[in-house]
Amino acid sequence: MEIKNKYVTIKTNINAAPKEPHFEIKVENVSLIVETESESKDVVVKNLFVSIDPYQINRMKSQSSSQGAISFATAISPGDSIDSYGVGRVLFSHRPDIKKGDLVAGLLTWGEYSIVKEGSLLNKLDPNMGFPLSYHVGVLGFSGLTAYGGFFEVCKPKPGEKVFVSAGSGSIGHLVGQYAKLLGCYVVGSAGSQEKVNFLKERLGFDDAFNYKQETDLKSALKRCFPQGIDVYFDNVGGRMLEAAVANMNSFGRVAVCGVISEYTNATTRAAPEMLDIIYKRITIKGFLAADLMNVYAEFLSKTVEYLKSGKLKTIEDVSRGVESIPSAFIGLFNGENIGKKIVKVADE
Repeated sequence: MEIKNKYVTIKTNINAAPKEPHFEIKVENVSLIVETESESKDVVVKNLFVSIDPYQINRMKSQSSSQGAISFATAISPGDSIDSYGVGRVLFSHRPDIKKGDLVAGLLTWGEYSIVKEGSLLNKLDPNMGFPLSYHVGVLGFSGLTAYGGFFEVCKPKPGEKVFVSAGSGSIGHLVGQYAKLLGCYVVGSAGSQEKVNFLKERLGFDDAFNYKQETDLKSALKRCFPQGIDVYFDNVGGRMLEAAVANMNSFGRVAVCGVISEYTNATTRAAPEMLDIIYKRITIKGFLAADLMNVYAEFLSKTVEYLKSGKLKTIEDVSRGVESIPSAFIGLFNGENIGKKIVKVADE
């Protein structure tokens, strides 16, 4: 038996801002007759939700230093399928721990179906958790783990400290700010529109927020928001925002570098923080990946489920529909179109 699989690929490497002509939708036949391969551990999955994340642009470049760092960041060649975190329903499996009909989360493809090879990330989901399936792509998936682990493990925050979150309305930032508030911190976020600023303050409870596009001097903007200095900076942006944050850090401040979206599509934009500040204030700047945080996964899941069920934590999703919407959803990340976690719903169950 064969099924038609529609999936997204790139036509050419992308070394600047992504555009619609960079992508194409392809169709291939996927065989479900894998039972004839007795040694196969392949799992065939019908994709239901897939994650759309800005880091993928670095995989699409002709060259990026990130591509050789970890398997999740390997280069994508034109014509290849594009793997991403997602949720799906198992159609066929040779793995003893995964059966037909199971709900699973792991590395799926930007397409209608995925063939997950042995050794690739794929785990069964508990269907009785009581949350929408999309939550397992965002707040209960790698985005949530990145926010929780990056804040608590990398930043080592203390109650009452002053926390700055750039891209505060994004998939990671909107969670980091809430975790910080739950700890008892003073939290300020930056965003790219007044709508997002209002969202951070009125809906998520940030103490303050500002529209960076309306600020001519980011250092002065942060001085206004943090007259007593910044203790923790959760960086999703890089570039001038990182420079401004370092200039306003307190002694022994901590910077967790999660992403540098301002630098992904512009080779001329690079952060140049004041090194004397870093030395004399003894500032720690640390980059990290979600894969580094698996030691706190159980704690993250337990706490986040508790916060969600009690209503103390809100998660915001921006959901598009259908494989055809994946390129525009991805492009929109670089135009600041989304609020919260960007997800594509590929199919109904």
